[in-house]
Amino acid sequence: MRAYQDMVFSTAARLAGNDTQAEDIAQEVFIRAYEHFADLRTSGTAGGWLKTVTTNLTLNYLTRYRKRLHLFSEMRPVTEDGDTEGPDLDWEVPDTILADLSAEQRCAIVDAGLSQLPDHQRLPLVLYHFEDLSYQEIADKLDVSLTKIKTDIRRARAALLLLFKDGGGARDTLDS
Repeated sequence: MRAYQDMVFSTAARLAGNDTQAEDIAQEVFIRAYEHFADLRTSGTAGGWLKTVTTNLTLNYLTRYRKRLHLFSEMRPVTEDGDTEGPDLDWEVPDTILADLSAEQRCAIVDAGLSQLPDHQRLPLVLYHFEDLSYQEIADKLDVSLTKIKTDIRRARAALLLLFKDGGGARDTLDS
């Protein structure tokens, strides 16, 4: 199980956007793994099982707090068309936006950017890009419409790209 601890923690941290919550979730995952140790010990699919349990426990954890998070999202300013998010990008994204950085630096910037996104944007983006789920699978898992998932992923990408372009906190993490 030690071989999977980094994968379990990083999956939970990306989805939850909070290392403390990810630690609690990882602990719960390994408690469940201990309960199923007899089956997992000889299974060649233990890693996949752990990743699935981690994803599901994280989503369950976040769902429990959805009402509270929804309350805070309602407090954000709303534009004339009812949109609570910022505008789409109005600049061309270069293919080499993070190319001048090492893989470790790119990973740190992406993680820092993800942590700045609201849950309703971060979750679908992580599930799509890191967990390889389809839009429909994400909509089903999060119990929201397919249109909302597409919109949230588009807005999350735009927000991340703005962070990368402006260096808004994301590149600053490298200098600390």
